[in-house]
Amino acid sequence: MADAACPFHFKQIHSNHSRKGNPMSLLKEFKAFAMRGNVMDMAVGIIIGGAFGKIVSSLVSDVLMPPIGMLLGKVDFKDLTLTLHDAVLDEAGNVTAAAVELRYGVFIDTIISFIIIAFAIFMLIKAMNTLHKKEATAPAPPPPPSKQEVLLEEIRDLLKTR
Repeated sequence: MADAACPFHFKQIHSNHSRKGNPMSLLKEFKAFAMRGNVMDMAVGIIIGGAFGKIVSSLVSDVLMPPIGMLLGKVDFKDLTLTLHDAVLDEAGNVTAAAVELRYGVFIDTIISFIIIAFAIFMLIKAMNTLHKKEATAPAPPPPPSKQEVLLEEIRDLLKTR
Protein backbone atom coordinates (compact mmCIF):
# COMPACT_ATOMS: atom_id res chain seq x y z
CA MET A 1 0.00 0.00 0.00
CA ALA A 2 1.31 3.45 -0.85
CA ASP A 3 1.88 6.03 1.86
CA ALA A 4 -0.52 8.47 0.16
CA ALA A 5 -3.39 5.98 0.55
CA CYS A 6 -2.88 5.64 4.30
CA PRO A 7 -4.97 8.21 6.22
CA PHE A 8 -2.69 7.98 9.25
CA HIS A 9 0.80 9.38 9.28
CA PHE A 10 2.84 8.53 12.31
CA LYS A 11 5.91 10.58 13.00
CA GLN A 12 8.75 9.12 14.94
CA ILE A 13 9.25 11.05 18.15
CA HIS A 14 12.86 11.98 18.77
CA SER A 15 14.31 13.15 22.03
CA ASN A 16 17.22 15.54 22.35
CA HIS A 17 19.50 12.56 22.83
CA SER A 18 20.31 10.22 19.99
CA ARG A 19 19.75 6.59 20.92
CA LYS A 20 21.39 5.09 17.86
CA GLY A 21 24.10 2.72 18.89
CA ASN A 22 23.60 3.37 22.62
CA PRO A 23 20.84 1.29 24.22
CA MET A 24 21.90 2.52 27.66
CA SER A 25 20.70 6.08 26.99
CA LEU A 26 17.08 4.91 27.19
CA LEU A 27 17.83 3.41 30.60
CA LYS A 28 19.55 6.63 31.66
CA GLU A 29 16.51 8.66 30.59
CA PHE A 30 14.18 6.33 32.47
CA LYS A 31 16.36 6.48 35.58
CA ALA A 32 16.40 10.29 35.44
CA PHE A 33 12.60 10.29 35.11
CA ALA A 34 11.95 7.74 37.85
CA MET A 35 14.35 9.28 40.34
CA ARG A 36 12.89 12.78 40.15
CA GLY A 37 11.45 13.88 43.47
CA ASN A 38 7.84 14.17 42.32
CA VAL A 39 7.70 10.65 40.92
CA MET A 40 9.20 9.14 44.05
CA ASP A 41 6.89 11.17 46.30
CA MET A 42 3.92 10.01 44.26
CA ALA A 43 5.01 6.37 44.49
CA VAL A 44 5.39 6.58 48.26
CA GLY A 45 2.00 8.30 48.50
CA ILE A 46 0.30 5.57 46.48
CA ILE A 47 1.82 2.81 48.61
CA ILE A 48 0.93 4.52 51.89
CA GLY A 49 -2.52 5.39 50.54
CA GLY A 50 -3.20 1.76 49.68
CA ALA A 51 -2.19 0.63 53.15
CA PHE A 52 -4.21 3.44 54.73
CA GLY A 53 -7.26 2.42 52.68
CA LYS A 54 -7.02 -1.14 54.01
CA ILE A 55 -6.76 0.12 57.58
CA VAL A 56 -9.82 2.35 57.17
CA SER A 57 -11.79 -0.45 55.49
CA SER A 58 -11.04 -2.71 58.43
CA LEU A 59 -11.92 0.07 60.88
CA VAL A 60 -15.28 0.60 59.22
CA SER A 61 -16.18 -3.06 58.56
CA ASP A 62 -14.80 -4.62 61.73
CA VAL A 63 -15.01 -1.88 64.37
CA LEU A 64 -17.60 0.76 63.48
CA MET A 65 -20.31 -1.12 61.59
CA PRO A 66 -20.95 -3.97 64.10
CA PRO A 67 -21.95 -1.59 66.95
CA ILE A 68 -24.00 0.55 64.56
CA GLY A 69 -25.70 -2.60 63.28
CA MET A 70 -26.35 -3.73 66.84
CA LEU A 71 -27.93 -0.37 67.69
CA LEU A 72 -30.16 -0.69 64.63
CA GLY A 73 -31.50 -4.08 65.65
CA LYS A 74 -28.63 -6.51 65.20
CA VAL A 75 -28.23 -5.79 61.50
CA ASP A 76 -25.12 -6.80 59.57
CA PHE A 77 -24.74 -4.16 56.88
CA LYS A 78 -23.10 -6.62 54.51
CA ASP A 79 -26.33 -8.66 54.54
CA LEU A 80 -28.57 -5.72 53.59
CA THR A 81 -29.75 -6.42 50.05
CA LEU A 82 -32.73 -5.76 47.84
CA THR A 83 -33.55 -8.80 45.70
CA LEU A 84 -34.62 -7.79 42.19
CA HIS A 85 -34.95 -11.34 40.86
CA ASP A 86 -34.90 -14.59 42.81
CA ALA A 87 -32.45 -17.35 41.98
CA VAL A 88 -33.58 -19.85 39.36
CA LEU A 89 -33.48 -23.48 40.51
CA ASP A 90 -33.74 -26.68 38.47
CA GLU A 91 -35.80 -29.74 39.50
CA ALA A 92 -32.95 -31.03 41.68
CA GLY A 93 -32.76 -27.73 43.61
CA ASN A 94 -29.48 -26.63 42.07
CA VAL A 95 -29.07 -22.93 41.25
CA THR A 96 -29.02 -22.40 37.49
CA ALA A 97 -29.08 -18.59 37.65
CA ALA A 98 -28.05 -16.59 40.69
CA ALA A 99 -30.35 -14.07 42.26
CA VAL A 100 -30.06 -10.47 41.14
CA GLU A 101 -29.50 -8.30 44.21
CA LEU A 102 -28.68 -4.70 45.05
CA ARG A 103 -26.24 -4.92 47.93
CA TYR A 104 -26.88 -1.50 49.42
CA GLY A 105 -25.40 -2.49 52.80
CA VAL A 106 -21.95 -2.89 51.23
CA PHE A 107 -22.52 0.45 49.51
CA ILE A 108 -23.28 2.12 52.86
CA ASP A 109 -20.12 0.52 54.29
CA THR A 110 -18.09 1.92 51.36
CA ILE A 111 -19.57 5.41 51.75
CA ILE A 112 -18.62 5.46 55.44
CA SER A 113 -15.08 4.34 54.52
CA PHE A 114 -14.87 7.13 51.95
CA ILE A 115 -16.03 9.75 54.46
CA ILE A 116 -13.41 8.64 56.99
CA ILE A 117 -10.62 8.63 54.37
CA ALA A 118 -11.72 12.03 53.00
CA PHE A 119 -11.79 13.49 56.52
CA ALA A 120 -8.34 12.08 57.33
CA ILE A 121 -6.89 13.50 54.10
CA PHE A 122 -8.58 16.85 54.81
CA MET A 123 -7.00 16.96 58.27
CA LEU A 124 -3.58 16.02 56.83
CA ILE A 125 -3.75 18.75 54.18
CA LYS A 126 -4.98 21.26 56.77
CA ALA A 127 -2.00 20.42 59.00
CA MET A 128 0.40 20.72 56.07
CA ASN A 129 -1.08 24.09 55.08
CA THR A 130 -0.65 25.30 58.66
CA LEU A 131 3.01 24.29 58.58
CA HIS A 132 3.50 26.05 55.25
CA LYS A 133 1.90 29.23 56.64
CA LYS A 134 4.29 29.17 59.61
CA GLU A 135 7.24 28.82 57.24
CA ALA A 136 5.93 31.63 55.04
CA THR A 137 5.36 34.03 57.96
CA ALA A 138 8.91 33.65 59.25
CA PRO A 139 10.75 36.87 58.38
CA ALA A 140 13.24 36.55 55.62
CA PRO A 141 16.80 37.52 56.48
CA PRO A 142 17.69 41.00 55.30
CA PRO A 143 19.25 41.06 51.87
CA PRO A 144 23.01 41.60 51.75
CA PRO A 145 24.03 45.21 51.11
CA SER A 146 24.44 46.15 47.49
CA LYS A 147 27.86 46.89 46.00
CA GLN A 148 27.07 50.58 46.07
CA GLU A 149 26.23 50.48 49.79
CA VAL A 150 29.42 48.55 50.57
CA LEU A 151 31.47 51.09 48.60
CA LEU A 152 29.80 54.01 50.40
CA GLU A 153 30.48 52.41 53.78
CA GLU A 154 34.15 51.98 52.88
CA ILE A 155 34.39 55.63 51.82
CA ARG A 156 32.69 56.71 55.07
CA ASP A 157 35.09 54.62 57.15
CA LEU A 158 38.08 56.07 55.27
CA LEU A 159 36.82 59.61 55.87
CA LYS A 160 36.39 58.89 59.58
CA THR A 161 39.99 57.75 59.93
CA ARG A 162 41.35 61.01 58.38
